[in-house]
Amino acid sequence: MNEIRFLDGARTRAALDPRRVLEAVERALIRVSRDEVSAPPRIAARTPNGLLGAMPGHVPGIGLAAKLVSVFADPERPGRSSHRGLVVLFDPEDGRPLALMDAEPLTEIRTAASATLGARALARAGGGPVAVVGTGAQARAQLALLAALAPGTPVRVAGRDAGRAASAAALHPAGRPAPGIEEAVRGAGTVFCCTGAARPVIDRAWLAPGTHVSSVGGSDGPEVDAATVRDAALFAEWAGAAATAPPSGAHELQDLPAGRSVTLLGAVLAGEVPGRRREDELTLFKSTGHAALDVAAAQAAHAVAVARDWGTRVAL
Repeated sequence: MNEIRFLDGARTRAALDPRRVLEAVERALIRVSRDEVSAPPRIAARTPNGLLGAMPGHVPGIGLAAKLVSVFADPERPGRSSHRGLVVLFDPEDGRPLALMDAEPLTEIRTAASATLGARALARAGGGPVAVVGTGAQARAQLALLAALAPGTPVRVAGRDAGRAASAAALHPAGRPAPGIEEAVRGAGTVFCCTGAARPVIDRAWLAPGTHVSSVGGSDGPEVDAATVRDAALFAEWAGAAATAPPSGAHELQDLPAGRSVTLLGAVLAGEVPGRRREDELTLFKSTGHAALDVAAAQAAHAVAVARDWGTRVAL
């Protein structure tokens, strides 16, 4: 009889130790850049109101997992969407299902981890305060991770709702709400775009020389404006971010002009290729999500759950 460990939302969130997840995601990104990961492009079944995506993946030395996630418009919050789903972790040796966990907190932290690793690798040292654009679940996950890793770094938070911006900013010890997105972005050394926008939320004219942008939103359209994409050195988790159409690829990286290249972040993290080339260079890490990151976060959470004997064991 096989047993699977079930972690509800609270236990999944508690098992996702930020530093453990960050280290696992970094290893996964390096594996992706070396083409050592088995993960087909994300597929999705669409309905009039949303989509159901499937993301299986195997990362050597880390694990085997699959995620089912729905992305649907939230009728109670126009312009916002919900992300709900499940992640199943399997034994890579014999295929036994090991754990079932909530995809929502897992997706939030692995996405924040990739954006943070992008900023660590590409932003200028001492480049100025951080701006977080967005006030929803992903922005809050980004702020929580920044609070755990760099609680003294000044952070400006902006979104469409001033009250939500203030409550999100409170998640970081040095967080402050900004009057608007432009005010948050101008003068920032690093900008995290964490929205569900279908149109650009930043403008190239707001970005100072040498700014780094980590963009993780834009499932339904470009989150970053075309001028920023045009002027920036481009980085992504995987080559398919530019080579495949949405939802697996990034809206911003479609139909790049001849000669434009996208560097894989994992290759920069591994020290195999350079990241930032000049102090005044604009850099953009565009995240689309990747199954390898779900595998990494799921394995990290499972290790904590096993060590602490968390979760309900269910016989299959």
